[in-house]
Amino acid sequence: MEVLPLVALVAGSAAVAGVARRTPVPAPLLLVAAGLIAAYVPGVPSYALDPHIVLPLLLPPLLHTAAVDSSYLDLRANARPIALLSVGYVLFATLAVGYVAYLLVPGLSLPVALVLGAVVAPPDAVAATAIARRLGLPNRMTTILQGESLVNDATAITAYKVALAAAVGVSAGWAGGVAEFLLASVGGVGVGLLLMVPIHQLRKRLKEPLLQNTLSLLIPFVAYAAAERVHASGVLAVVVVGLYLGHRNWQVDFATRLQEEAVWKVVAFVLESVVFALIGLQLPVVLKGLGEYEGAVAAWYALAVFLAVVAARFLWVFPATFVPRWVSERIRQREPETDWKSPVVVGWAGMRGVVSLAIAFSVPMDVPHRNLILFLTFTTVIGTLVVQGLTLPPLIRALKLPPRDVQAETLAEAQAQSEASRAAEERLAELLERPENGTLPPPLADRLRTVLERRRNAVWERLGEVNPLTGESADDVYRRLAREMIGAEREVFVSLRDRRRIDDEMLRALLRRLDLEEAAAYREESG
Repeated sequence: MEVLPLVALVAGSAAVAGVARRTPVPAPLLLVAAGLIAAYVPGVPSYALDPHIVLPLLLPPLLHTAAVDSSYLDLRANARPIALLSVGYVLFATLAVGYVAYLLVPGLSLPVALVLGAVVAPPDAVAATAIARRLGLPNRMTTILQGESLVNDATAITAYKVALAAAVGVSAGWAGGVAEFLLASVGGVGVGLLLMVPIHQLRKRLKEPLLQNTLSLLIPFVAYAAAERVHASGVLAVVVVGLYLGHRNWQVDFATRLQEEAVWKVVAFVLESVVFALIGLQLPVVLKGLGEYEGAVAAWYALAVFLAVVAARFLWVFPATFVPRWVSERIRQREPETDWKSPVVVGWAGMRGVVSLAIAFSVPMDVPHRNLILFLTFTTVIGTLVVQGLTLPPLIRALKLPPRDVQAETLAEAQAQSEASRAAEERLAELLERPENGTLPPPLADRLRTVLERRRNAVWERLGEVNPLTGESADDVYRRLAREMIGAEREVFVSLRDRRRIDDEMLRALLRRLDLEEAAAYREESG
């Protein structure tokens, strides 16, 4: 691809995503719509979705950042529903949608129909989890949707490879397909387990934050390539490594964590924006290859597959939610009570995304009905993003699900901070008594205690009274005044540089000190 079209794609996607943040419309929907419109604007180049680029270059970093940001403990606590969705549902959807397509399309063999089923089986939970966070869904539901999105791509890609082998006549039978599926799954997890500890140890031993973050950018590609090299699931390898590194991230130094968070936020923002824009931009490519089918017939096939995809999710989610609870006393005791509202939301949150399109474009040219597979995948992705994406927020509001208990979360945070502050006070008293620390001047010792007291009180003050005139708590006012003071200092430093009383190197050092203080205040406010 030429440089200018690539730059235009990234810049345009980022601009649309930035606009979406100021509207109630989820960013993925606006990006897809913009891509659909741009595809027919004169002068816009044709963007072909190359699976050899999307799967190995775009999927690993997106999975890595999602895995690192996920909670290993929460995922482990919800392993049963996550496994039922990410493995059980994907396989069920592959069979159900494939069989519907087999009955619907004349001349479509069952193996080729199962290829289509595997392609459209994995939901892309990026949009769903973004909506869940915006509307404040319960943490457990958000965790289940996140966990599903981490593993379901691996299940779908493996199921696709098995079905494709059967479609082109190189499969060793269904028993061989099951063996291949198990080998890819176990192998992917195994590669991740082998890599995660050495990679983490290497991160801890690299003392330079720039080197550590360079390694961080390479990790998902190394894990993916290593697993694919031995014909295992690269997706699962990336997820296993990412979960371990996220769980152990506290063991690296603070400078690395700060830089890494900023770097990966940019990477995730750009990649997510680009992949959803690419979905819309594929319309001319998909329609161009649909010449063998009449418009009305193709539209009927698209509607039927879309309905099959939606129905299959509900047919799986409701029994998977309630049947295990009916038959197992242990599950009832271990997991919280649930009603019909939660599976309705989880069932309707099954939007498809770029992974389905990338897999569809990787179908070999000699596979029968390839153009129809591409078309039905595209219409299913667009249909789920538009229909379900636009209606999911009002559905959640209409069901009146219990929101996150912000008050309880803040109270738990305050209690945790109090315990940590007590430990810090004891540690400070112990250190001040040691002769090697010398006699610390009282103002400096008081400063340490003041900072500790400020950190301890900050969370409690979020629970306190709010000023009726401004809607601010005392802690909000403190942070606002602190930022105003920092702004005043920054203006003086720049003025001194402009009058040549200090040089640019000293200005950068002084501004960095202020930036760190302002960042600390901002993190407290946004956290």
